[in-house]
Amino acid sequence: MMGELFAWGSIPAQLPLLWKGMVATLQITFIAIVVGIVWGTLLAMMRLSGVKLLKVFADAYVNIFRSIPLLMVLLWFFLIVPQVLRQLLDVPPTWDIRMVSALVAFSLFEAAYYSEIIRAGIQSVSRGQISAAFALGMSYWQAMGLVILPQAFRNMVPLLLTQGIILFQDTSLVYAIALADFFGMAYQIGQRDGSLPAMIVFTAVVYFVICYSVSVLVKRLQTRLVK
Repeated sequence: MMGELFAWGSIPAQLPLLWKGMVATLQITFIAIVVGIVWGTLLAMMRLSGVKLLKVFADAYVNIFRSIPLLMVLLWFFLIVPQVLRQLLDVPPTWDIRMVSALVAFSLFEAAYYSEIIRAGIQSVSRGQISAAFALGMSYWQAMGLVILPQAFRNMVPLLLTQGIILFQDTSLVYAIALADFFGMAYQIGQRDGSLPAMIVFTAVVYFVICYSVSVLVKRLQTRLVK
């Protein structure tokens, strides 16, 4: 009975399809990390700047995205992004709108969380550093880009990587928009072949191995940075 419930023997034959789903998962993860850090850095700098309009905008952006569930944001962009792309860019039907919607949603959502990490990292740098930069005639943006951010990012690397692990786990939510990521592909295969329990356990093990391995590397990196 247990052997029928967990049809482990069916998994090896499905590895090519599962790898295809993992590629989609990694694509969403890496693009969202890059865009999220870049946009999050700009948001953090806006929040710390003396320009009231920029500060108000950045504060509102971060507070809104951090107060809304990711699944709701994902569904919201899934409904809006296709309409905007079709009307403004006349995108061809060959584009996978679901992937584009997921990339936009995750990137903008994660930027709010990366912004808070980066803002804390900037504030961890001695204020004497920015005062010295101003004394050399640098503008606020020059001081941030040339003096503060390089030091801040060194302190932030473990937290940024940890947020990346969380993002990797959260990509499984694209199942809600029928995008075949790793979990979505495994679920579809399990339903088709009657091996759903085995597929769900298998995906859980894969997520655990990847996330645990990266978290161990993050801890080692953090130890080295502290030294």
